[in-house]
Amino acid sequence: MFIKLATLAEKTFSRVSQGDGEIELAGAAGLNMAKSGEITFLANPKYTPQIKETKASAIFLNETEQTERADLAILRASDPYLAYTRALRLFNPEPVFESFVHQLSSIDESATVASDVSIDAFVSIGKNCVIESGVKIFPNATIYDNARIGKNSVIHSGVSIRENCEIGENCIVHNNSTIGSDGFGYAKDENKSWLKIPQTGRVVLEDNVEIGANTAIDCASVGETRIKRGAKIDNLVQIGHSCTIEEDALICSQTGLAGSSVIGKRVILAGQVGIAGHLKVGDDVVITAKSATSHDVAAGKIISGVPAFDNRDWLRSIAAFRRLGEMARTVRNLEKQIGELKNTR
Repeated sequence: MFIKLATLAEKTFSRVSQGDGEIELAGAAGLNMAKSGEITFLANPKYTPQIKETKASAIFLNETEQTERADLAILRASDPYLAYTRALRLFNPEPVFESFVHQLSSIDESATVASDVSIDAFVSIGKNCVIESGVKIFPNATIYDNARIGKNSVIHSGVSIRENCEIGENCIVHNNSTIGSDGFGYAKDENKSWLKIPQTGRVVLEDNVEIGANTAIDCASVGETRIKRGAKIDNLVQIGHSCTIEEDALICSQTGLAGSSVIGKRVILAGQVGIAGHLKVGDDVVITAKSATSHDVAAGKIISGVPAFDNRDWLRSIAAFRRLGEMARTVRNLEKQIGELKNTR
């Protein structure tokens, strides 16, 4: 599809500051990948030199970035990356929805299924389930008894949605994830053997939640595990039983949350972060990659390390750690000099 530069500016909340608004563009790509007829963007100043080499026909820039490329159409945006994302969505619209129920799917007669859904082959839908309008379920997904899937949600192949769980509207659950697997709960009996604690709760995904591939979200022993509106969870994440993830939190790959953790609004947990059980991470916290915390984290903090502490202190500590060898040599030299001074007395 082709979009005029002026139209693209309107749709991405940017403005044309250089170039002909009537030129047509056919796509969007990164600086080093964009071709003639495509638009690119600059969000990080370290990539500024690539502007000279890009083959793109247009670029999103902020209000202050300058370029000598007179042949490059420029759209000014307060956030070039956000504008570029909107452009990508315009050039790559969602496929047209086609409603059908494949004859090789298995739907219990007690389930309530809207007329305008898309249910592919080998999907299994259990007793008393509710599948609302516009839902798309790909092959080999399994929906256990009493589960509910809200309007326009997408369930990819291999997903299991366990009994009593609820998926909100406009959610996406990617391949081979499990929503509502048993929480990891055991009690030690008189013989010091592990006795399984019944996991009778459920998982609730509120609206506009996205779950990556191969992620497991455990149900509660009683009550619920809740992922709130707009939260985004990456591939290979473990969410323990009875956790609460607040609105618009972002959890990156290989992160693990122990049971009953509460993750605040707009929190960012980078890759391989570990959260101990029964902790509260406050709103707008950032925990950097490969960090772990065993204590509550106050709102707005940026923390790093194991155990995690203030990111600025951590950076200073890492800088000092890298100089430990040199510092040890300095100490030995000083000890030697002091010893020689003592021997001359």
